Amino acid sequence: MVEESSYQSSKPKSRAARPKPIYLWTVQDVQTWLRRHCSDLSPLYGHKFEEHEITGRALVRISEGTLLRLGIDNPLHRQEVWREITKLRLKSDILEIRDLERKEAGMV
Repeated sequence: MVEESSYQSSKPKSRAARPKPIYLWTVQDVQTWLRRHCSDLSPLYGHKFEEHEITGRALVRISEGTLLRLGIDNPLHRQEVWREITKLRLKSDILEIRDLERKEAGMV
């Protein structure tokens, strides 16, 4: 994808660096997110996300029903993964809102 290659750079990342937009996440980026935010469940379900080639764009569109279809049968596990996906969506939405506010204020 052209967007992906133009977004990545060889510069070292600083703490203030903007995170990679979720819609550009690869399957490997999703695996990294899963290990960080669902560390206990990642060994059980990481391969299911990989088998279904879940990218960032797909991750934020997942519903609880999708998680069930992926094979996350345990309701407590499904709820934990769903909660982390919801947090990720909210974080992404907040960043987008801030960008819009900056743009409207002429700060971009």
